[in-house]
Amino acid sequence: MKQEWKDLDTPTLLLDKRILLENIRKMSDFAKKNNVNLRPHIKTHKSVEIAKLQLEHGAIGITTAKLEEAEVMAAAGIKDILVAYPVSSPAKVERIIALLNQGVDLKVTVDNLEQVKLLQKALEKTRHTLEVWIKVNSGLNRCGVEPGAGAVDLAKGIILLSRLNIRGIFTHAGHSYGANGKEELERIALAEADAVVKSAEACEKEGIPILVRSVGSTPTYRISGRVDGITEVRPGNAVFFDSIQVGLGVADRKDCALTVLASVVGVYEGRIVLDTGSKTLCLDKGAHGLDSVKGYGYVVDHPELIIERLSEEHGVAVFEGSCGLRLNDKVRIIPNHACTVANMFDEYMLVEGKHVVDKWKVDASGKRK
Repeated sequence: MKQEWKDLDTPTLLLDKRILLENIRKMSDFAKKNNVNLRPHIKTHKSVEIAKLQLEHGAIGITTAKLEEAEVMAAAGIKDILVAYPVSSPAKVERIIALLNQGVDLKVTVDNLEQVKLLQKALEKTRHTLEVWIKVNSGLNRCGVEPGAGAVDLAKGIILLSRLNIRGIFTHAGHSYGANGKEELERIALAEADAVVKSAEACEKEGIPILVRSVGSTPTYRISGRVDGITEVRPGNAVFFDSIQVGLGVADRKDCALTVLASVVGVYEGRIVLDTGSKTLCLDKGAHGLDSVKGYGYVVDHPELIIERLSEEHGVAVFEGSCGLRLNDKVRIIPNHACTVANMFDEYMLVEGKHVVDKWKVDASGKRK
């Protein structure tokens, strides 16, 4: 007899297999329809099983946030990897070289001349050349050179270095998570694509070919990915979706594949307490200013509940009138931010309907370096 998810201990991470596969298929279908490559960001799921599913559905490679994630994926046989984070420290450069020694088709983010000189110096001691992609700033104002002239200046510096090969320009419009409505989201997405295309065209006018022109961000990729000149999209969160994406209007709750199974550990007047605190749900209401989410997760089938506050092990949900939940009842919670929540767990419990059908590791959970 198959185990039912309602009989699992809590807190537990549930992953709806049907919704997951549908989300993967939709990303793949978008890429095929718009003649762009798909390089999904795996920092959302950090799972070898899910990354391989994405590759089976047409992704040409993967994107990681950190070298540790790349190392985990490479050890599992995934070889085409973009590290979408500028790397410059000697310890990390040595790890880049170790990945190259393993035959990984690695692409590394660069955004300043001092960094590329450090990479060049380290690579001169090896037999390797390294593919680098220039990151441009499309409005997030985090990492990245300024579009156009800034990208050209860096590209001119790179082509003088014998061990670096520039092939791509990319950006991340993370500020789209703070968009106030569809019009602003579209404006951000178009600016995202323009920053990349403008930079690539400016480089090519100087005789520096740019073959890959890549955009990311789950809220924007279906807009920026349609712009002429863009060749690749890198959505991450779209594999699961979450309450932030629902608040932005880019997904419905029925599209959310990931939920946290929680137990009621206390029932009081006007509130219940769940065994899912900040170490499970995370204190996240949107990293870039989104105010459309209420509380710290959406309790499925109980819209009267708002998870008002979290301590480390407790989630306090308030309600008006009656709630109907009793001690030891179990609920599913759609997290505000799926990426941070998945990182707190070691495994996914795969479910189909009410049954548990498999268990997958969160292979790169906790990887921060």
